[in-house]
Amino acid sequence: MSEVQIGKRKEKCENCTKQCNKKQSDDGVNSHQEGEEVNGQVSDASQVLLSACLSCDGCMSEEENLKISQQNLEEVERVLALNKKCDVTKHKVLVASVCPQALPFFAIKFGLDVPEAASKLCSFLKSLGVRYVFDTTLAAGFSILESQKEFIQRYRRRHHDSHALPMFTSSCPGWIRYSEHVLGSLVTPHICTARSPQQIMGCLVKDYFANQQKLSAEKVYHVVVAPCFDKKLEAVREEFYNSLLESRDVDCVLTSGEIYYLMEQKKVSVEELDSVQLDHVMGEAGDGALVRHEGHGSEGFLEHVFKHAAKELFGLDVHEITYKTLRNRDFQEVTLERDGETLLRFAAVYGFRNIQTLVHRMRRGRVPYQLVEVLSCPGGCLSGRGQAESETGGRTDKNLVQQMEEAYSSLPVSLPEFNPTLHTLYQEWLQGQESPQASTLLHTQYKSRTHSQPPHMQW
Repeated sequence: MSEVQIGKRKEKCENCTKQCNKKQSDDGVNSHQEGEEVNGQVSDASQVLLSACLSCDGCMSEEENLKISQQNLEEVERVLALNKKCDVTKHKVLVASVCPQALPFFAIKFGLDVPEAASKLCSFLKSLGVRYVFDTTLAAGFSILESQKEFIQRYRRRHHDSHALPMFTSSCPGWIRYSEHVLGSLVTPHICTARSPQQIMGCLVKDYFANQQKLSAEKVYHVVVAPCFDKKLEAVREEFYNSLLESRDVDCVLTSGEIYYLMEQKKVSVEELDSVQLDHVMGEAGDGALVRHEGHGSEGFLEHVFKHAAKELFGLDVHEITYKTLRNRDFQEVTLERDGETLLRFAAVYGFRNIQTLVHRMRRGRVPYQLVEVLSCPGGCLSGRGQAESETGGRTDKNLVQQMEEAYSSLPVSLPEFNPTLHTLYQEWLQGQESPQASTLLHTQYKSRTHSQPPHMQW
């Protein structure tokens, strides 16, 4: 991804309504495609579309913009350069955590399978000066288990808590920002409080791993490699900053495209890189084999929670899940039925056009689902704009996404319930699954941050 493309993604509008209208016109937004309402009518081109609103950072504060501006390659290179110049006692230990949805991108670009591509990526990052390289699957396991537990709790109190259901997943920062800043109290009480895999990984690195290495949190500089630009915004949320230690759980997020761009800049060829195995937060005690969770290319929250709830609530074992496509392949539902009765109905809603439909239904009280997995990128996390955008920019490279989906699905599936490392960490790190420590480090709260709704908003 070129500097021009990266810069274009950071353009901002100074006035939410007026400038968004102008931006749509300047960028040639296809209002016929993006502005379709639930009833199929085409919206007026002068209205602000959700997709335009949410791809704009015009509502960010100056402080937020400053923090986001530091989420780049130059900042990482600055830390690496300081390590070479300053006294050893002032060195930062660089740790990189790679999202599993980012690895298929490198597999396709390198022409290798996912495990081999991961080892080449690990080699490249360590050649830069990164000390440890992890993948975030372990953290995703924590997030899935905590989401499963929370769903069961919400389901059981549904009759006396109007905010218990539906439960919305919380791993997508684009969806979270939209919920907090635009939808507000209509949605925020329904959002699962489990932290995303990225932020749980931040706690694992800055708390557990740093202690294991006898390092203070501020001595560790933690970089996450993710498929999505919005993950940068998640990393700078105030609740993920420890003011006493002056340390963030995640110091910098770089997209897959930015890392690949750096490799091109440095003229690094895959052939000249050694194969270096990924590290493990528990050292040699962990199993280093790459695995994935269930799902189509995201972390599979819907599938894991669905199967867990079927067993926990109704004593039913679900081995295969059948998706029913509704509006399109990014709006699907799954149901659990017994003797003609529907026991559970979940939905997967990806992309802002489908989110608009979901919002319409919720405002009218017509959401029949107990859980909705919401992701802002059509196609899910593999289609994140930080890796799936075409070379010409602006559009998703569908061929690349298809190849990444095939590469991702080639990894073996692992269920977090049966991961011994997770159970060990629950005891050694968190002092038990129901402990205050687990509640603090694995959960957060989402709240309404809405101001007056901008005029002409297209719902």
